[in-house]
Amino acid sequence: MASSPAAPPTLAIRGVSYRYPGYARLVLEELDLEIAPGEIVGLVGANESGKSTLCLVAAGLAPASIGGTLTGDVAVDGQPTAGRATHDLAASVGLVFQDPNTQRSGVTATVFEEVALGSVNLGRPVTETVARTRAALATLRIESLADRDPARLSGGQAQLVAVASILAMGPRLLVLDEPTAQLDPEGTRLVGAALRELAGTGTALLIAEHKTNLLDGLCDRIVGLEAGRIALDGPAAAILEDPALRAIGVEPPARVRLAQAAAERGLAIPADALVAAGTIGPTSAHGVAAGGEA
Repeated sequence: MASSPAAPPTLAIRGVSYRYPGYARLVLEELDLEIAPGEIVGLVGANESGKSTLCLVAAGLAPASIGGTLTGDVAVDGQPTAGRATHDLAASVGLVFQDPNTQRSGVTATVFEEVALGSVNLGRPVTETVARTRAALATLRIESLADRDPARLSGGQAQLVAVASILAMGPRLLVLDEPTAQLDPEGTRLVGAALRELAGTGTALLIAEHKTNLLDGLCDRIVGLEAGRIALDGPAAAILEDPALRAIGVEPPARVRLAQAAAERGLAIPADALVAAGTIGPTSAHGVAAGGEA
């Protein structure tokens, strides 16, 4: 009996180069990247390595919304992003920015309405929208914010609401650009747990993040960018322990730094001590708790 064909990758980027409007140089150059359904890929690199630009390209916003020149092919669930309407892309791809104020709608009176708005705009039935909204709020443990004014939240609360708004839409691909930059350790852990749960439903995730502690306990793969090119790509544990990570301007997680410092002094650190350092060891991301930065 012939085996059924493999499902296409949720995200397929092939031979992609990108230049912003008015720029003389390429910001991304000849990138190839695939993310499978349910796979969590961490994106790391020094400042101006191209991480945020790659997030925009993966989400279909560059060049469609911000202009510029893109060559190569980008597809989500086997469908090219080029030429697709914004509302069509929104049903497949969600994007969470570092600053939650950039995605607050400004037209809703409560957090519940803010989280529900995306699903409403996609034309989903009211009962489904309400259920999705409640589930997203519960996943991030922010049900108590449901009746609050979205304009009167702390930075951390606003970021959790922004993530919930995307979760409620149920995207097949979720792209996050520094999603925990304004969160404390507990908020970081909540977001990590929510993302892992989402990946368990088959959603693919691309997470650009400086907090390698979070990526250490969350990701299946790590991709490292340097000057707009992919310099590293492999299993999360292996890449986060690779000395080449520092060479591209990225600090390894606390677990790795502690183990390396101990080894230099001829000491052995028990596994539970590494966990106490605020990280999770090199295991599969699914089914373990996410580490947070202190």
